[in-house]
Amino acid sequence: MVISLIQKRRSIRRFFPKPVDAGKIDLLIEAALRSPSSRGLNPWEFIVVTDKDLLEKLSRSKQHGSAFLQNAPLGIVVCADPEKCDVWIEDASIASIFIHLAAESLGLGSCWIQIRERMHDGKKSAQEYLIETLNIPAKMQVESIIAVGYPDEMQPPHGKEELLYEKVHRDIYGKTYYKVAV
Repeated sequence: MVISLIQKRRSIRRFFPKPVDAGKIDLLIEAALRSPSSRGLNPWEFIVVTDKDLLEKLSRSKQHGSAFLQNAPLGIVVCADPEKCDVWIEDASIASIFIHLAAESLGLGSCWIQIRERMHDGKKSAQEYLIETLNIPAKMQVESIIAVGYPDEMQPPHGKEELLYEKVHRDIYGKTYYKVAV
């Protein structure tokens, strides 16, 4: 059930040093390729990275929040061609989420690394760094890198009492949707 995957999925940043099985990588890519896309334009493309040296370079993509990628056995770079679709950000984000849910269903952990609008250092964007590192065509935009592997940490699911139900409105903004019995 999808809802049970959503309920238990957490961001995982520590992985066992074990390669992800090729069959599981194929299923992750299939999930990404099946993700919904506005008007069926499918502007996304994916770079599957398993090379340890490249993963180490990708772990330096931005100033904060990507270092853990150096210990992941797999990174999936989610790119899109903005010339193909005006909502490429949404389409690439949906594909990224499909990868997360597929990873959870396969017993893998994952974590989103935001690239779009992030800096590599004081002079170069994370986007520019990835274009150089992975030979990505300049017209492409990188939305995210999804780190994937066999989890070496356990994160308990968020409890229902932690959910922000006050951000849900009924019919009009400000009208309480419902109260949750905790």
